[in-house]
Amino acid sequence: TIPFPRVAARETAQALKTLAQAARGVAASTTDPVAAHAMLDSARDVMEGSAMLIQEAKQALAAPGDADSQQRLAQVAKAVSHSLNNCVNCLPGQKDVDVALKSIGESSKKLLVDSLPPSSKSFQEAQSELNQAAADLNQSAGEVVHATRGQSGELAAASGKFSDDFDEFLDAGIEMAGQAQTKEDQIQVIGNLKSISMASSKLLLAAKSLSVDPGAPNAKNLLAAAARAVTESINQLITLCTQQAPGQKECDNALRELETVKGMLDNPNEPVSDLSYFDCIEGVMENSKVLGESMAGISQNAKTGDLLVFGECVGVASKALCGLTEAAAQAAYLVGISDPNSQAGQQGLVDPIQFARANQAIQMACQNLVDPASSPSQVLSAATIVAKHTSALCNACRIASSKTSNPVAKRHFVQSAKEVANSTANLVKTIKALDGDFSEENRNKCRIATAPLIEAVENLTAFASNPEFVSIPAQISTEGSRAQEPILVSAKTMLESSSLLIKTARSLAINPKDPPTWSVLAGHSHTVSDSIKSLITSIRDKAPGQRECDFSIDGINRCIRDIEQASLAAVSQSLATRDDISVEALQEQLTSVVQEIGHLIDPIATAARGEAAQLGHKVMQLASYFEPLVLATVGMASKTLDHQQQMTVLDQSKTLAESALQMLYAAKEGGGNPKASHTHDAITEAAQLMKEAVDDIMVTLNEAASEVGMVGGMVDSIAEAMSKLDEGTPPDPKGTFVDYQTTVVKYSKAIAVTAQEMMTKSVTNPEELGGLASQMTNDYGHLALQGRMAAATAEPEEIGFQIRTRVQELGHGCIFLVQKAGALQICPTDSYTKRELIECARAVTEKVSLVLSALQAGNKGTQACITAASAVSGIIADLDTTIMFATAGTLNAENNESFADHRENILKTAKALVEDTKLLVSGAASSQDKLAQAAQSSANTITQLAEVVKLGAASLGSDDPETQVVLINAIKDVAKALSDLIGATKGAASKPADDPSMYQLKGAAKVMVTNVTSLLKTVKAVEDEATRGTRALEATIEYIKQELTVFQSSEVPEKTSSPEESIRMTKGITMATAKAVAAGNSCRQEDVIATANLSRKAVADMLTACKQASYHPDVNEEVRERALRFGTECTLGYLELLEHVLLILQKPTPELKHQLASFSKRVAGAVTELIQSAEAMKGTEWVDPEDPTVIAETELLGAAASIEAAAKKLEQLKPRAKPKQADETLDFEEQILEAAKSIAAATSALVKSASAAQRELVAQGKVGAIPANAADDGQWSQGLISAARMVAAATSNLCEAANASVQGHASEEKLISSAKQVAASTAQLLVACKVKADHDSEAMRRLQAAGNAVKRASDNLVRAAQKAAFGKAEDDDVVVKTKFVGGIAQIIAAQEEMLKKERELEEARKKLAQIRQQQYKFLPTELREDEG
Repeated sequence: TIPFPRVAARETAQALKTLAQAARGVAASTTDPVAAHAMLDSARDVMEGSAMLIQEAKQALAAPGDADSQQRLAQVAKAVSHSLNNCVNCLPGQKDVDVALKSIGESSKKLLVDSLPPSSKSFQEAQSELNQAAADLNQSAGEVVHATRGQSGELAAASGKFSDDFDEFLDAGIEMAGQAQTKEDQIQVIGNLKSISMASSKLLLAAKSLSVDPGAPNAKNLLAAAARAVTESINQLITLCTQQAPGQKECDNALRELETVKGMLDNPNEPVSDLSYFDCIEGVMENSKVLGESMAGISQNAKTGDLLVFGECVGVASKALCGLTEAAAQAAYLVGISDPNSQAGQQGLVDPIQFARANQAIQMACQNLVDPASSPSQVLSAATIVAKHTSALCNACRIASSKTSNPVAKRHFVQSAKEVANSTANLVKTIKALDGDFSEENRNKCRIATAPLIEAVENLTAFASNPEFVSIPAQISTEGSRAQEPILVSAKTMLESSSLLIKTARSLAINPKDPPTWSVLAGHSHTVSDSIKSLITSIRDKAPGQRECDFSIDGINRCIRDIEQASLAAVSQSLATRDDISVEALQEQLTSVVQEIGHLIDPIATAARGEAAQLGHKVMQLASYFEPLVLATVGMASKTLDHQQQMTVLDQSKTLAESALQMLYAAKEGGGNPKASHTHDAITEAAQLMKEAVDDIMVTLNEAASEVGMVGGMVDSIAEAMSKLDEGTPPDPKGTFVDYQTTVVKYSKAIAVTAQEMMTKSVTNPEELGGLASQMTNDYGHLALQGRMAAATAEPEEIGFQIRTRVQELGHGCIFLVQKAGALQICPTDSYTKRELIECARAVTEKVSLVLSALQAGNKGTQACITAASAVSGIIADLDTTIMFATAGTLNAENNESFADHRENILKTAKALVEDTKLLVSGAASSQDKLAQAAQSSANTITQLAEVVKLGAASLGSDDPETQVVLINAIKDVAKALSDLIGATKGAASKPADDPSMYQLKGAAKVMVTNVTSLLKTVKAVEDEATRGTRALEATIEYIKQELTVFQSSEVPEKTSSPEESIRMTKGITMATAKAVAAGNSCRQEDVIATANLSRKAVADMLTACKQASYHPDVNEEVRERALRFGTECTLGYLELLEHVLLILQKPTPELKHQLASFSKRVAGAVTELIQSAEAMKGTEWVDPEDPTVIAETELLGAAASIEAAAKKLEQLKPRAKPKQADETLDFEEQILEAAKSIAAATSALVKSASAAQRELVAQGKVGAIPANAADDGQWSQGLISAARMVAAATSNLCEAANASVQGHASEEKLISSAKQVAASTAQLLVACKVKADHDSEAMRRLQAAGNAVKRASDNLVRAAQKAAFGKAEDDDVVVKTKFVGGIAQIIAAQEEMLKKERELEEARKKLAQIRQQQYKFLPTELREDEG
């Protein structure tokens, strides 16, 4: 009943299976036994937790409102989430990264002390140690990045080394801070060290997530960015702290930066920035210019010894090189995804890395908060970190919930954000208290408050890492990767030579008088400029879409040549006709291809102006349509008799191809560059020309389509009649609106009848369609004339306009139908056109009904009643939804308002509704206008009332859902009563006072008043806890009485349902009875409200199901009356029980409570009778749906149905027409069809007999309704089921083979084999039935007879087919060659063919034997023994 949990449970089980295999694999491949055990233990915890989770979910579904089970479910889910995190952390390398992260966190605490110890080393020592530690840490960061691509052990070693190097670097940094002269300098150094600590943690986190999921979107970019952040923060510190010869540290910083950006070029399958392709080219150009100037500056200033400027030049060069690398990587990515075989990536809903980082930062901050050694400043700094990250998380959740369309995810994100926000608010309160007084008690409160926050953030992080929400990385094809290669090679060469250049310049800055070094510098400088030139050339050459434009231009040129050749052939009248397809189909093909080309014009123009990455895809798509265009054009021209038309179609297609060619040239020139504005006009012009060419060819095709057959004249006359509808003022009317209305109705109905007849004739006698189309054309001519007059005399004018419009729409429908009739006359066997004609005929019938409804719309009031009733039904559906929300406890108040704020508004609106009701009742007897006004007003008022009651219910708060439901049920009753009242008013409109419909109207008005009064009482009692249960019960009793009245009415329900459904609904009554008795005993208002709400639903569902099942066509009058009687009896008994509970509430005495049992017994008795009457509806066929023998019977009946369907298919077959021949094998097809039909009939009878035999076994008790030995009987049933399925499948195959054989597509051998298969599967079914049967029983004899009939019919078919096959073989004359050598060759060839066929026969026999052996394995044991 609940699809989502079922799917989720199945997917969970599947995922756990995969997890178990993966965990075993990890444990097997690790060398450390402790790690292996930890992996398996953590996986086992996940399995056990998941089993508990599924168990709890099952219980929660069984009791949807139970708060305890919901709470347990939430706890178990959290435990599973925790186990999964542990499991991931047990992966090789993960734990080591966690240890490294912890170590960095611990080391960083050294930075939180208030005063640093003075340095014990000299400045030079401290400086060289810091430089060395910086170089080591930068190298370790590179190793961590590299290790993520290798084995898990490599990452463990790299992260360990990184944390050690970080520790050393931190010590060196603190030593350096001790050297600072002023407090400000010291604070600056410590600040830089803190940012290095943060960057290092981010690097390890990114490495950890990438090693767990190497395919994670954007993870590689994030890792590269984290490594760059480490390098940059180290550079800032070194710049701040070191005093070297000028220019040296700038060179060191530059080398570190270049080392870090090199990773971008490894495999660019993710966007590096938001730059477009042409922005990348511009970026490369600008940066190369800057680099050229700064390289000249480096050389110049090294020579002159101006080292300060030298340092600046090195910094500028480094930034330019980073910019070049970034632009090159982005350009390479764009080149890769623009290849037509590649797929661009998609942005995910959330960024899991952001959530993981926030989780890590919050956990570390919480540790610092509760650390007894933390100073007040450290506590405040930790609080700031928590606030910043939780705010970011809540914001991310808000954005994700607004983006997702999955309601479960939406709710989860909102709920998670609330949990994080609430736990943060609680934590902030304890921090404030701690800041005021650093006592142990306050610190302890703080520690307790951090736990819920950490848990909420962990749960959110786990949810955010769901694969459903992550980005989808781009899939770059092999061709795309090859296209990237030149760009990447040039960029790598540029980086390597630049690094060497900076190293060389660094040594020259110290010693400028070294000639060999100068020549090395010149060499490197030359390599850098060459590689930049090569990079620019590569990027320009690989511009996206250029290659595809060239390829498409070639393709369209070929198509133009093909059209030119066809035109030459058409001129010389030697164009070969295509016989494999109809004109109609060719026209359709050509139309759809031209339309598709038309749809692509604007996307290509847009891509050519500014979306380079899309250009290649769109251009290739366009080119792919031109080959089908040429085929369809040439085919259509070949079938067109008129030479002028032939040439028109060919010329217009050629024009379209030429305009597409011009478009491609313009697109190639534009290339997707938004800044190449000089090309944009040419693109716009080419697009316009192409659109005109598409329009021209479409006009020609439409003309050709309407001229198919001899229907052009008819279409014209219908169009002329339509145009007269709108012509000026009509002549003076000679009659009234009613007169014209009558004639219009007559002609409309005549058109509908003709349309129905055309549907029939299209299948039986297509040649008669012409006469029917002509008749329809005449009828429409008269209809249009009379319709014009009817429209002129209609009051008010809008109705006249509507009549005219609807008559015109009918005209369009008639035109389409007449055109299809013409097309079908030309090609009577075209099934596609037949289908279309039937669709058009249906459309005409619909449009006739619209014309008729427009004629009736003169009655405005009744129409307003229909509209109002529709609006009210929408309100009822909306209220049902609100009840669902209230029951689920999610109907929350807004702005902390109370119910008192809404009470007055509800009472006021309800009184307005009563006034509207009076107007509505009086409106039935007055004018249509007044009635329309009253209906409209009442619909508006009920809408307002429903809204204010919903607001009132929400203000009661979601912690009291039962009272909310009572209130909403009260307004729902009012809405239902209004709906009935509107219906009664509509029926009574303009009727005399003594008409029966007037009495019905008075009854509906009375119910309306009762329900509004009930609503008012409920509204007043809602806030009174002592009476609101009693009030709810009174309302429910009134509601059940109204439902019973509907149930007892003679109105037949719209749809019927099964007796099983009726029985299922009685369970609700049983539950509600128990609840009512409990409420009577406890007398608690909450129990009474719950009983009232449950009773409503249970009784309404039972009455609906009982009435629907009773009116099932298979149920006889006596059983129906019995079911309806006990339905009423059950409801009356239940009403008495509720009234007795109401009595107890007013006067609770032990005697009255004691009587509850007798009332509940009466309900139980009626329920039992009701179930028995439902069983009687089923007759002898009442079964347990889970019983295997029942499943067997169902399968048998299903098989019989499918066989009968196949037999019907055979009935419709006719032998294919063929030229008269002198031989006498003409009746072969008739023989095959007759034999196949008799087999189908016989197998149908066989399967039905098997079904009867099986039921007899159940009746005799040989097979229990619930088997004594479930496995044994189940296996027998399985045998019966599979045998029945085989008979059905074999018969279906036989029918297909017969069909194919008659159509001339299959061999007689296939037919013979199919017939033999039917006989074999029949034997198997008989064996399956005999296993348990009484051999002398009537059913068994019938079954045996049916089986023999199938066998006889199969034999007849085999004989007929073999006879035909042999006849055919005898007819094949062999032409013997007279020449000696030719004769010998002929003998050898014949022998060779004979041997080949013998070998094939042998192989086929072996294959059949294997198939039979395989099938035998799956047969039930009893069948095998029997066969044996």
